[in-house]
Amino acid sequence: MPVTLRPAKPSDEPALGRMGAALARLHHDFDPQRFMLPDDVESGYRWWLGKEARNKKAVVIVAELDGEVVGYAYGRVEDVDWNALLDRSGGFHDIWVDEKARRAGAGVLLAEELMKRLTALGVPRVVLHVAAKNEAAQRMFAKLGWRPTMVEMTREASTRPGEPS
Repeated sequence: MPVTLRPAKPSDEPALGRMGAALARLHHDFDPQRFMLPDDVESGYRWWLGKEARNKKAVVIVAELDGEVVGYAYGRVEDVDWNALLDRSGGFHDIWVDEKARRAGAGVLLAEELMKRLTALGVPRVVLHVAAKNEAAQRMFAKLGWRPTMVEMTREASTRPGEPS
């Protein structure tokens, strides 16, 4: 069966919590000093993504395979950010696809649908951040037309110049 997409609904919140937590754990595994991993991260994501699914300036979509939610994407309209020198834009904040649904095109479908829905909300561009170690995601986004524009760098307060962080 092909992957299908639809807006998230309240009954998806447990799956969204599970997948959001998996995304948080992946990032934490990449760099535990940079990426926080709150206690009960599943409940936090279930609450946050459920709330955002009801926000008129946000988009939360899910991917289904054989009737099971196997992925999601989340973004929202972001106002002008003088600090980041960023005009009003769409913020592409999350994308996750369960292992069993990877290579079925769910990630590409989710990314393109999120882009379409954020653009329909009137944003002139969509901006995203990708973990430096997530090379697969970087390749996918590059193939879909995203271009690198910034490089985030982090230094722990406890390190001195020249020491590894």
